[in-house]
Amino acid sequence: MPSPPLRERAALVGLALRRSTRPDADQSLEELAGLADAAGADVVLRMIQERPTPDASTFIGRGKLDELAADCARFAVDVVIFDNELSPAQLRQIEERVDRKVIDRTQLILDIFARRARTREGKWQVELAQLKYMLPRLVGASTALSRLGGGIGTRGPGETKLETDRRRIRQKIHVISEEIDSIRQRRQHSRARRQKASVPLVALVGYTNAGKSTLFNLLTKGSADVSNALFVTLDPLVRQVSLPDRRQLLMSDTVGFIDRLPHTLVAAFRATLEQVAEADLVLHVIDSASPERDRHVDAVRRVLGEVGAANVATLDVFNKCDLIEPAEAERLQQVHPDALFISALKGKLTKGRQRMIDVIVEKLELDTRRVTLEFDSESAEDRETIARVYRHARVLSHVTEGGRVAIEADVPRRVLDRVKAAGAR
Repeated sequence: MPSPPLRERAALVGLALRRSTRPDADQSLEELAGLADAAGADVVLRMIQERPTPDASTFIGRGKLDELAADCARFAVDVVIFDNELSPAQLRQIEERVDRKVIDRTQLILDIFARRARTREGKWQVELAQLKYMLPRLVGASTALSRLGGGIGTRGPGETKLETDRRRIRQKIHVISEEIDSIRQRRQHSRARRQKASVPLVALVGYTNAGKSTLFNLLTKGSADVSNALFVTLDPLVRQVSLPDRRQLLMSDTVGFIDRLPHTLVAAFRATLEQVAEADLVLHVIDSASPERDRHVDAVRRVLGEVGAANVATLDVFNKCDLIEPAEAERLQQVHPDALFISALKGKLTKGRQRMIDVIVEKLELDTRRVTLEFDSESAEDRETIARVYRHARVLSHVTEGGRVAIEADVPRRVLDRVKAAGAR
């Protein structure tokens, strides 16, 4: 059995532009530590520099950079991770001085995505984002790239000497983009079929580690991977949910969002995230116990806006309510009277699941109207409509007589127009 890879020793570096923003910088660096852990590194050094603006050449200033170099030597640091995106010039200056591998927040997130991608589509999306990130950084980057060696920041395209052939990289970006576009087209066909069949789609979104996959499993009675690690779900999962009256809906679990999600990733995963924009309802899962709850909510809403999902009907679901004080839970309920408050992990599964499905059904306007439908039993088109009625309505009676079929059913308002042409009265 092969031994597990050695974990790298990491130094984290952040910037507080004003003294008043120091708590925000501390919290952001704490999140960066979680990202470093997810990438396979142990944080042995943290540093935050307070200055009015980033230094154009060294980001943190030469004096602070000298201090960082000395500390890296003292703590035997393997990789220095900056909490902000560095320019190519800054990256070179810092790396020359600290004599260590240096990456920024964007590179770290891309690396984690490369570790977690499982499907061919997911790997293509991550590689596309990495290539687009690296392309403008190739000029004079040979020293930096040669120092990367292995470990964090080298997964995905890896050690392919990206600096030697910009034309080849652009060509590869073109090929991968075409592959992803073909996937997007297949998804559009699938959406068209779903819309024709009138099956509603509910998409789960939320900040990474908010508990989306746990809730997904609760609602679908499924077994998607659940972990406290960041970005466990990269490839979208879609499962069917059967309602008590035999109707159905589809539930989709999506990649977790994060503050300052790299634009290259948002662009690369657009084919996946478009599914959120096409959903009939978005469940925004919120970690109610997180001290950064409001910032996380804002970050998710920004990404929803970027992918064209800002106007999709949304239901806020405050998760992990077992971890907050009753007074805080009561305050949240007063501020968000239309939201749901749950513990997907520790809640009473049967009651909690049914309560959530009832609210989802209400939000999806699945309220019904009782109608009588008449069909020609010899018509293939009518037989398809009968099957649709059974999928989406509660059938009360079914009578066949003289080549005619009469069905009395409670039909959801959202599909009523589709069956009226078949003889609703």
